[in-house]
Amino acid sequence: MPRFSVCIPALFPRVSPEECLPQLKALGYEAWETWALDLRELEKVRELNEELGLSLATFSGHASLPEGLNRVENHARIIEELRHTIEGARALGCPGLICFSGNEIDGMGQEEQIEALAAGLRAAAPMAEEADVNLNLELLNTKVDHPGYFNDSTAIGLEIVRRVDSPRVKLLYDIYHMQIMEGNLIATISENIEHIGHFHAAGVPGRHDVDESQEINYHAVFKAIDQTGYQGFVGLEYWPQGGVAESLKRFLDTYS
Repeated sequence: MPRFSVCIPALFPRVSPEECLPQLKALGYEAWETWALDLRELEKVRELNEELGLSLATFSGHASLPEGLNRVENHARIIEELRHTIEGARALGCPGLICFSGNEIDGMGQEEQIEALAAGLRAAAPMAEEADVNLNLELLNTKVDHPGYFNDSTAIGLEIVRRVDSPRVKLLYDIYHMQIMEGNLIATISENIEHIGHFHAAGVPGRHDVDESQEINYHAVFKAIDQTGYQGFVGLEYWPQGGVAESLKRFLDTYS
């Protein structure tokens, strides 16, 4: 099975890393991730990881999910934000950052938005390559959670990263979101693993626990990921329906 990280703001909302990371370590997890990371806290995060023997798997590379790289006017801001977060990721040994396409722009065609995204990521790619940090463009669903988001299919995401043509620009393949949008999970993952830098997982429907009560056969999906030789983390990003510790323990008992 692949290695797993735990998304702190999803499973431990309003709880600091200092409070919840010892629980993750005690439960048997080796990595965590977050959405926004205060870069002023880098030394504290590094010390905490070293003390507990944990890794930071990923965090957001720039602000604002709806205002993303498909808008050329956002490029200067986002590239400057990425300059800082890439350096932060390198300092922490974090392998990748989350990037967002932004919401679809009314009156602008798909081709123009794809090219804008590729241009923005192309401009940031040399920094990522120099730091050995991935920029992982997230795929999200537009049917349930993120209406209007532009990058809502594997095909669009692959076209963007292929145009950028950098070994450090990849996709964040969210299994939950792509089950909702297109299914065909195992074949898509197996055929495109070279372009995937990180995974997220949650139960469908509801974005709840990854267990036997939801529709995805995660045993088969995780096995397929492992068989590709993928060396990164699969991030657990779901809303537990019961106790958090019990949910996370049950997950490892079931899928490790």
